Amino acid sequence: MSQLYNDDDYDEYDDGDGPTLRQVASRCCKSIDIGAAVLPKPLFVPDWDEEVEEEEEHTKIPCATIDISTLPTLPSPSSKKETRYAKILQKEFNAMVIEHHLKWTPLCHTQPGPVSPNAPPTSRLGRYDFHYCDLLVDWALQHDMKIKGHVLVWHVTTPPLVEDYTPQQLREELKRHIFTTMGHFRGRIQLWDVVNEALAPDGSLAQNVFYRKLGPGYIEDAFRWAHEADPNAILLYNDNKVEGMDGPNASKSDGFYNLLKSLVQKGVPVHGAGIQAHFNAAGVGRSRPPTPRMVKNQIRRIGKLGLKVNISEMDVRVSKLPVNVRQIAQKQIYRDVIMAALSE
Repeated sequence: MSQLYNDDDYDEYDDGDGPTLRQVASRCCKSIDIGAAVLPKPLFVPDWDEEVEEEEEHTKIPCATIDISTLPTLPSPSSKKETRYAKILQKEFNAMVIEHHLKWTPLCHTQPGPVSPNAPPTSRLGRYDFHYCDLLVDWALQHDMKIKGHVLVWHVTTPPLVEDYTPQQLREELKRHIFTTMGHFRGRIQLWDVVNEALAPDGSLAQNVFYRKLGPGYIEDAFRWAHEADPNAILLYNDNKVEGMDGPNASKSDGFYNLLKSLVQKGVPVHGAGIQAHFNAAGVGRSRPPTPRMVKNQIRRIGKLGLKVNISEMDVRVSKLPVNVRQIAQKQIYRDVIMAALSE
């Protein structure tokens, strides 16, 4: 396969810039989704991105930080007001994932519908605020975009107060969180990262709060609860530095495969694997990108388990390369990885 598409197929779309990512996906040899991680503020606040460009040298406004008074309600489909961010998303992508607001801490600890905008984080769980997530999900569905839910179980974005819970309390709260979140979006979000980054660099299970309090069985439990909450949802395990078999992070890649194999053998309802693909084009040693063959072999052996593979968070950092080769290197790595995936 020498290219992803035939140039002649896109004459009708030619605007001098070539086909969009969405057009390429629609004509690809296999059915693929090309998605973007999305935040509500740049999507719904007109010209917000331009304001940040002007002010960022002084203010460094993080786009994940949102004052509840700044977001309007979801624009109606007939609205003429549309941000540049929204236009690009519609043009280039056929899928999306919510970048921040669907994680456990934002949902019910730091942004749980406070009584006042300046209220401190809540000191108890159970009060959920799906406002921003609903805005994003409804917008995506209006524009025929698929949505992946990210993420139900990740120690990094778990409310810190669970450290004080007993194992039984944490088990109950985790189960309730999965049922509450998936139940709210049942029928709207049909693909979920259930557990994220549960592996240590050597491929063993990380000693996170869930492992310490609940033991290794928390991963199986999470998938079973997720399947019970929405039997029709596709459920994924997602991790980083696991993209290449026999690659720069071979131990973790093997641990990733072995964890998935164990789940499948136990009859756990896991349907796919997410490989994050955060690459550094100038990386050396364990930081170097895997070769296309390494990626291909990893995808192949996961596929033989009967699982789908999702390249879930791919980015290629090039800042440490000479300026004149940055774009070339970035394009080549994207191309190599996608071609390796599509050939399986």
